[in-house]
Amino acid sequence: MDRNSIQQTKIKRLRPKRLLLAGLPFFAAGCLMAYGFQGTPSSIASSLDEKVQVTESTQLAIPSSFAELADNLSPTVVNVKVTKVEKADFRHPQIHADPFGEFFGRFFQGHPQMPRDYRSQGAGSGVIISEDGYILTNNHVVEDAQEVTVTLADNKEFAAEVIGRDPKTDLAVLKVKTKRDLPSATLGDSEKLKVGDWVVAIGNPFGLNHTVTSGIVSAKGRVIGAGPYDDFIQTDASINPGNSGGPLFNLKGEVVGINTAIIPQGQGIGFAIPIDTAKPLIPQLVDHGEITRGYLGVNIQTITDDLAKALGIEKTEGALVADVVADSPAAKSGLKRGDIIIDFNGKNIQDSQDLPAKVAATPVGDEVDVTILRDGQEKQIPVVVGKLATDGSRSENFGAGKGKWGMQLHELSPELKEQYHLNTDQGVAVVGVEPGSAAADAGIRTGDIIVEVNRKPVESIKDVKNGISQAEDKEHLLLLVERENGKFYVPLEQQG
Repeated sequence: MDRNSIQQTKIKRLRPKRLLLAGLPFFAAGCLMAYGFQGTPSSIASSLDEKVQVTESTQLAIPSSFAELADNLSPTVVNVKVTKVEKADFRHPQIHADPFGEFFGRFFQGHPQMPRDYRSQGAGSGVIISEDGYILTNNHVVEDAQEVTVTLADNKEFAAEVIGRDPKTDLAVLKVKTKRDLPSATLGDSEKLKVGDWVVAIGNPFGLNHTVTSGIVSAKGRVIGAGPYDDFIQTDASINPGNSGGPLFNLKGEVVGINTAIIPQGQGIGFAIPIDTAKPLIPQLVDHGEITRGYLGVNIQTITDDLAKALGIEKTEGALVADVVADSPAAKSGLKRGDIIIDFNGKNIQDSQDLPAKVAATPVGDEVDVTILRDGQEKQIPVVVGKLATDGSRSENFGAGKGKWGMQLHELSPELKEQYHLNTDQGVAVVGVEPGSAAADAGIRTGDIIVEVNRKPVESIKDVKNGISQAEDKEHLLLLVERENGKFYVPLEQQG
């Protein structure tokens, strides 16, 4: 499965599986719970007080057994049980499917004795990363939790505190208080992981405590549309609901990933957050409870073959700057729309997916060199990295008669801006796209705003027509389009 098809496939976070007791069809919604079977091998329980040791015999190219690895590593994996308080909702689709359902739903919703809220429970997994009780798991496992309980391999339970969360990478750190040292896992190096390497997942799928599965690394660097810092390890080691937050180990017994997502309709397709993504974030989560990220202030996009042709460049490497946020570090440094970032702080930028994590990991206030291509010439620009706001007030947007090109255009007007929920006064609105036209093939949509034609600003339909007529290449057109407060380039090619 390639990157594009992955992005178009619905990715499912491994939220806890909820089981309904079949004999109690009218039981309160708060009793939808996930439980695991009790009972763990005594060899695991007795080893909890020992520091985890992995021998060289586990480092086989083709392992004959994972028994020793599983026995040594299982004590570092925990079951995370979460209690949440949620609003009762009587507008469930199944209620409305019943002709009397909506009536009873409205009746009970307004009844003074009906509970407005209910308690729900779910479960995930986690891995102990320090002897004093710090645990790494997924953010979506503990988000909005009222109570968190951690169960060790010997079935001893501890109340856990959510120390820090990072929704952007779906990571969280918990802390339990215990008088003894806990067996902790070693964090490995996911960068050294290769496609085809053996890996082992340990977790609590469907509440089945300490389940061990094995497989190989199917791919690295997967972008699945989960967030701005997508860089997942794909594996065919079985991962199911309840595995969320559990570790993915290599054959040295090192944690190389945190299991987090699956494709529901796929088999043998699971995704883990590389441990190299987590390692620099853990100290911040422990010390501050949140992550401070670097901020550049650009909207970027990947350079396709069509874009490269429209821009007059030979290579598709680098991140194309589609827009520069006003008063941002990028704007103050002199970065411009149309620049191609090929190196950031000494690190090569292959495409737009490479840049976000590198910017975010840069300390706020550091001055770094950004190498760009501008009008075919390489140029180095110093930039002082800013701080990415955590409240969403500013963010990086890393991303994406109708005439000859198949577009029906209209001047911006108050009525049009209200109809399409537009927040701009610059450009020309697309109010129609002809199916099968060059515009349709390029992905132009009704409601898009054309801001530039062949890299020249436009304010009216006349400007658009002049830009098209003055183009030297009559078969290709380069538009700068604004959609949902983000700008990106779109190359159009005339149909043959």
